[in-house]
Amino acid sequence: MARAVDGSKRKNHRKKILKQAKGYWGRRGSNYKTAKDAVTKSMAYAYRDRKDRKGEFRRLWIIRINAACRELDISYSRLVTGLEKCGIVLNRKSLAYLASEDKAAFKAVAEKAKSALGKS
Repeated sequence: MARAVDGSKRKNHRKKILKQAKGYWGRRGSNYKTAKDAVTKSMAYAYRDRKDRKGEFRRLWIIRINAACRELDISYSRLVTGLEKCGIVLNRKSLAYLASEDKAAFKAVAEKAKSALGKS
């Protein structure tokens, strides 16, 4: 049986890869062999960076919370410890939002955490 060299499946697969490589520099966007490598690599980077984005946001939130805490004479770690002791369950995303958008609410939360630290 003859080997299919120019069948529709093969053409469609190559077209799909070249479509994903559209806009790449030089032959990476037009030559199948190089485009295949570039697309594979870019997919791996995209997968990895979707995971990394979560950690980057967490680091950003902690930096924002810490900056707001320092204005109120308490460190980030002391704030988190105080919140745990007084039973306030707020995630870092919402704490960072309070720190940047609603200073009064963040100050009230920080004062509660301070008072919980003073009791123990």
